[in-house]
This record gives sequence, C-alpha cells and structure tokens, in this order.
Amino acid sequence: MTSPVQATPEPQPGLVARLSAEALGSMFVAVVAVGVGIFSNPGAAPLPVALATGLAVTAAMLAFGHVSGGHFNPVITLGNLIAGRIRAVAALGYLAAQIIGSVVGAALIYFVLSTVPVLKDARAAFDVVAPGFGEHAAAQTQLAGVLLVEVLGAALIVAVFLGATAGRRAVPAMAPFAVGLSMAVLLQLGQVLGNLPFNPARATAQAFFSSSWALEGLWLFWVAPLMGAALAGLAFRGFQGLSSAAVAGPEDFKVGSDGVNDSFDANDEPVEDADVSDSEVKEAAVKPDIASPRAVPAAPVNDDARDFFDGKKGK
Repeated sequence: MTSPVQATPEPQPGLVARLSAEALGSMFVAVVAVGVGIFSNPGAAPLPVALATGLAVTAAMLAFGHVSGGHFNPVITLGNLIAGRIRAVAALGYLAAQIIGSVVGAALIYFVLSTVPVLKDARAAFDVVAPGFGEHAAAQTQLAGVLLVEVLGAALIVAVFLGATAGRRAVPAMAPFAVGLSMAVLLQLGQVLGNLPFNPARATAQAFFSSSWALEGLWLFWVAPLMGAALAGLAFRGFQGLSSAAVAGPEDFKVGSDGVNDSFDANDEPVEDADVSDSEVKEAAVKPDIASPRAVPAAPVNDDARDFFDGKKGK
C-alpha cells in the first residue's frame, strides 16, 4: 500500500481542456451521424447510421473520456448532475460545449453538401436526418409515441453510462463500448420512428440546417430526453443512497473519490490506494450506533472507475 504522503496523483485537466474535449467529441459524433445519415437511407435502412454513431461515441469516449468524462450528450450531463457526480456550473459549461461542437460538426457537413453537384438543396438533404414526428417522421409516428421512445431511450443511455462508470467493481475500459453499443441499438429503433437521436445537442444541430418545421418541433427533442435523463439520475442517486447505508469496519476505509465529478475543481484530487492513519479515521464522519457503543463509520467511497472517467486518474 502507498501512504498518503507518498501518493502523487496526476492533476486534473483544466477548464479549457475539459470543454474542448466535450466540444471535439460532440463534433465528431455529429459529423459521423449526420454525414452517414444523409448519404444513406436512415428510415428504410437504419443500421449504417446507427452503427456508425455508436462507433463514433465509443471512439470519442476512448479518446477524450479521460479528459472530460466523455459525456458528449446533454442527457448524460444532466444524469450526472442529478446523480451528484457533477456540479451545476460544470454541467452548464458542458452543455454549451456540446451544443457548439454539434453545430460545428453539422456545419461542416452542410459545407460538404454544398460542394456536391447532384445535391441542389442542402437544407432538403438535412431534412432526411432531422428528427420529427407526425408527417415529418419516416413512420409517421405521432407525438406521444416519439415522446415515450425518447424518454425511454435517454433513460437507458444514462443508466448504462452511470452504471458502467460507477461502482467499485466497474471496469472503466469497458464503459465506452457499453455506451456506444447501447446508443447503436437504440438508434436502430429511433431512426425508423423519426430519426430520434436521444441527444438534444445533435437534434439542435440537425434542425438548425433543416427546414423550418424541424426547429418548430425541436422542443420535443429537448424535453423528452431530459425527462428520461432526470429519471435515470434520480434512480441512480437512490441506489447510491441505499448502497452507502452499508456498514463498514474501520479497516475498510481508504482515501478515494468523494463521489462528485466536479469538472472544474482541481483541488479535490483523491489519493488512490492509501492507508488511512488513526487520526484520519477519527476525523471521518462517524455516527454512534444507538443499539451498540461501537461507532458505525460511513461506507467506503473509493471508486476507480468513476475517477477514471471523471478525469481524476490517468489512463
């Protein structure tokens, strides 16, 4: 074991690096999803765009996850906020970076379309991938059906992300594949119903370059997925509260993550795998057990997987 004095954890990336990682990852996902969608037929053949988007999410998380946490989606950021793994100021910064990155990615595809002679109207081409409902959906799915699928899909994506990056037994290297595969599977359904992206930032970018009807219906693709993200975040927070009620002996205490992904606070670095001195154990939050004179310490919160994707741990 390494003592707290000897431990020298790697410092967290700064604010600019974190926001840049979120913007770059979001741009990458938008370029792939929009580009593949326009040059294929997502309504009749959803596999190409679904698979390409899922692989893009996986690649972006592998490339930038150790810097920013690998959100690239407002629903994941909101889920982390409600779950208590990121602070409000950080979440707002991530949201802005995700929207900017997605819009830039869609703008690049729009420019590419303007150079293709056979495409006379770039906005009409974007209408093919713009999310919609009713007459603007490939299957003419009505508002209620689109809302339900968006809520459910966003909730599942957030649940997979939180479950794959939290917990003492989580394997951080597998989290990008779990999230990417989940996105690909859900997009198989979403593309057929109405190009449902389960990503408000990407929906905004696609609608921005499409016809006016896409912007008019954009509210649904913000409200519904954020509702799903909130439900998943609340469920995760509830499960986390139940698990933290477990009783642990003093020998189980280690210095680790505080359970909050503060993306802008570089002063809360955890000390990994360190033994805690007697004085530190006494200073820990300990509540007396009424039924017994022994003190019952709080549950251990050492979380390697969470620290990895929160940028608090090296590759």
